[in-house]
Amino acid sequence: MNVLVIGAGGREHTLIWKIKQSPLCGQVYAAPGNAGTQDLATNLPYGVNDFEKIGQAVLEHNIELVVVGPEEPLVKGIRNYFATTEALQDILLVGPDETGARLEGSKDFSKEFMQRHGVPTAGSKTITKDNIAEGKAFLKEVEAPYVLKADGLAAGKGVIITEDIQEAENTLDEMLAGKFGEASSKVLIEEYLHGIELSVFVLTDGKDYLILPEAKDYKRIGEGDTGPNTGGMGAVSPVPFADAAFMKNVEEKVIKPTVEGLEKDNIDYVGFIFIGLMNKDGEPNVIEYNVRMGDPETEAVLPRIKSDLLQHLIAAGKKELKNEKIEIGNETATTVVAVSAGYPGSYPKGLPISGIDSVTEGIIFHAGTIPEGNAILTNGGRVLTSTALGSSIQDALDLSYANLNKIQWEGMNYRKDIGQDLLKYIS
Repeated sequence: MNVLVIGAGGREHTLIWKIKQSPLCGQVYAAPGNAGTQDLATNLPYGVNDFEKIGQAVLEHNIELVVVGPEEPLVKGIRNYFATTEALQDILLVGPDETGARLEGSKDFSKEFMQRHGVPTAGSKTITKDNIAEGKAFLKEVEAPYVLKADGLAAGKGVIITEDIQEAENTLDEMLAGKFGEASSKVLIEEYLHGIELSVFVLTDGKDYLILPEAKDYKRIGEGDTGPNTGGMGAVSPVPFADAAFMKNVEEKVIKPTVEGLEKDNIDYVGFIFIGLMNKDGEPNVIEYNVRMGDPETEAVLPRIKSDLLQHLIAAGKKELKNEKIEIGNETATTVVAVSAGYPGSYPKGLPISGIDSVTEGIIFHAGTIPEGNAILTNGGRVLTSTALGSSIQDALDLSYANLNKIQWEGMNYRKDIGQDLLKYIS
């Protein structure tokens, strides 16, 4: 089967790497891909939102399965485009329709969905310019820290958490005034959830589902979880505090009502659900849904799957997940993200990267890279991720960091403390 993976990041490189391992796999294509995907697939020069060009490429290359990596084309309706274009209607596509994608595309829609279907989550209030006084009154009612979320997509940076009530009020003003553009024309103020955070991943055909390995990621740029949020600086899977009892709780209280809720609401949902959770004394509360795999979590999750991912994706696309069984290995996977100087603010591009070829163990997944002749150049804030498998968190981390030490570009930066907070949970 010929497969197209849409996207250009580490998530997409990892998806292609895993799909290529399947005996069912024919030719693989990436749109637009990066310098890493070009070694495994044919990169196509189309942006993730160029539905017409992507559709033409699907027909030209006899592609039978499309896997959508990032959220933006899902929110903009790529599944709807395929469903309403006669020549593309029979193509299998992993990714929800425009309505299902609102679980990530609108925090307000997502919160209403959770409340309607009894999914445990924090209390909240949705604020616009028209009821900003209610928002400031609500801030005075809840306890610090104060959580403000842009309603729409903000590239993983639309959540502000502060201990200071005045800063919270000022942030609300700034967000509604356009701090995140149209994404913050509505703002959710949420009660702060205490506990420890993790991510759970589900592949569903809208009725049945497979639970993928869970992961913990590290969002802040600085060690000790300091500084501004990023798209993610590293991840670890499995998560030591997510024991069998907790994961059973997650399935019964979160996953089942979520999937059943999609069916009840007549939402055509075929694809991944990324559930951001808080674990408080063994009880899960949902922080957010995303409608795709996480990045960099994908780089730690997929290497632990021993069964045929492509077979699972085909079954999801055909709405035949019922008989699929996922097999997960016992090893620990860690991934550490190397970023450009200045990230998550402004950063340079086009810097030559050296040393990737010297990595012989572990896996280097490309995120923000671009090929130029025989050279590989930086092309984003998050540039590479170093993934390793080991018998323990520390063993895997040792290899992840050893491999990063072999790689160089001007201003390269990465956190040195990924996974260290998890060691206390290991006896």
